[in-house]
This record gives sequence, C-alpha cells and structure tokens, in this order.
Amino acid sequence: MDILSAQYVRSVSLKRDAVPSFKDYPFNLPSFKTLDELPFHPKVTFLIGENGMGKSTLLEAIAVALGFNAEGGSFNFNFSTFDTHSELGNYLRVIKGFDKPRDGFFLRAESFYNVASNIEEMDREGGGPRVIDSFGGRSLHEQSHGEAFFSTFLHRFRGNGIYILDEPEAALSPLRQMSMLTRIHDLVNEHSQFIIATHSPIIMAYPTAAIYEFSEEGIIEKKLEETNHYRIMKQFFDNQKRMIHHLLNDE
Repeated sequence: MDILSAQYVRSVSLKRDAVPSFKDYPFNLPSFKTLDELPFHPKVTFLIGENGMGKSTLLEAIAVALGFNAEGGSFNFNFSTFDTHSELGNYLRVIKGFDKPRDGFFLRAESFYNVASNIEEMDREGGGPRVIDSFGGRSLHEQSHGEAFFSTFLHRFRGNGIYILDEPEAALSPLRQMSMLTRIHDLVNEHSQFIIATHSPIIMAYPTAAIYEFSEEGIIEKKLEETNHYRIMKQFFDNQKRMIHHLLNDE
C-alpha cells in the first residue's frame, strides 16, 4: 500500500470568510488569526506549544469534525458528560484522503475517566460483546491512570486507523513514553495515521514526523531540536545545577 493511501486526513483549513469575528475566542488566538491551511504528515503530526495557544482546541475540533465524541472514545461513543467544546469545528474544512479508516480513537487525558465510565455503562446494559474486552478485558477503573492509558494503546488501537491523542504523556512515565513510540511505529506500519498534541520531547522525537509549534507568532513547522520543549529540557539537563540555582535563588 502506498503510504499516501493511508493518509486519512490530508489537511485542515479555516473557513475564514465564515468566521463571525476574530476578536472572539477561539478565533482571537494567534494560531487561528493566521491559520489558512495546515497539512498533515501521512504518518505522524505533532501539535505543540504552551498552554493556551490553541493546540488542544484545534485537535478537539478536528476530532469532532471527523465524527468522534468531543470527550473521546471511538466513533461509536456518543455519551456527553459536559458540553464545553468550542465552536471552532463549525468553521473548519477537513480534507480527507482517498481511503476511509477502519478504526479510530480520540484519546484525551482530561476526560479519559469519562470514557472508562461509559465503557462500564455499555457493558452493564449488555446486548452484545463486552466493550472492555477490546481494551484488554480488565476494567480501566481498576488500573492506574497510566496502566489504563497504555492498555488502550496496546489493545484498542487495531491499525488501519486514524488516532487523535491529546497529551497522552500526562499519565505515562518516561519509560512508558518510549514504549509508546514503539507502539506508534507498529501502528504506522499497519497503515495508521496519528495527530498528537503533546508537551513531551520524547514522544515528539518520532522520526520523519511533522511538528507544528503554536505560539504568539502563529503556527510554525519546526524540527525537534528547534522546539522550545527540546531546547529547555536540554538546557536543564546540560547545566542542571546552574538552572536550579537560578530558579531557586531568592535574590
């Protein structure tokens, strides 16, 4: 299979003429004021930046536009614990590839508990195979947050899919983040595409990925070594004592 045929999402563009006002949230964010079209890598695309720059807002809007539940889950999850997603999705144009994904999942750290609860609710209702069996067979609530996350990566992500992840590192140790790179690579080789919002330099080290940094200057594509995340972590560990002294010096 040609790698481009597995690119389920080719790009996203903002319907700028339809935006009611660029003075209102989220359109007043620098990332969206300058957004025209954002192309995605056929394998892995990272959205990075400081909090409040709009990366998770854009990721959520893409997920909703593709048919995912705003709180996460696969395409057939339709529960709603709260309705707080922005209206950005109403003004996005998602350009899809030729092939349709056979699988998909929107995983977001802040509402994963709600996804786990919905799985238990669906299984209590019965009427078919147990949903939890697709997640490893063990209740996600009976595992640590990190274990539940990783169990989802290992068991629920089946390949030939589009996977949208919002800060997956929130529940993962550095070692687990490295293991996640291996899992991502396995799934990419099974014709999958990832769009990931992250703060982790470990995760964004996946080779050949596209990295878009969201900042006050807008959205800029960068190499790993050019990102603030990488540079700050490298400076810290290259000269840990000096940085600790600077951070903790009362004077």
